[in-house]
Amino acid sequence: MNKSLYSTLEVAEGASQEEIKKSYRRLARKYHPDLNKGKEAEEKFKEINAAYEILNDPQKRAQYDQFGDNYVWRAEL
Repeated sequence: MNKSLYSTLEVAEGASQEEIKKSYRRLARKYHPDLNKGKEAEEKFKEINAAYEILNDPQKRAQYDQFGDNYVWRAEL
C-alpha cells in the first residue's frame, strides 16, 4: 500500500473509534458498487473495507500504528 489506512478512511491518526466508524460508513455508502457504478468505485470500496478491518480492531490498529504498512503486508500473507 502506498498511502496510510487513516488517509484511506479520511481520518486523523488520533481519530476515535467512533470517528473511524462514521467515516467508514460514509465512504462505504459513497463507493458501494450497488450505488456507485464508476469503474474505480469497486476498488475504492475494497480499500475502505480493508482499512476499516484493521483500524476498527484495537489490537490490529496498535500493531499497524507500530509497524505501519509493513504490518499490513505481513497480515496479508
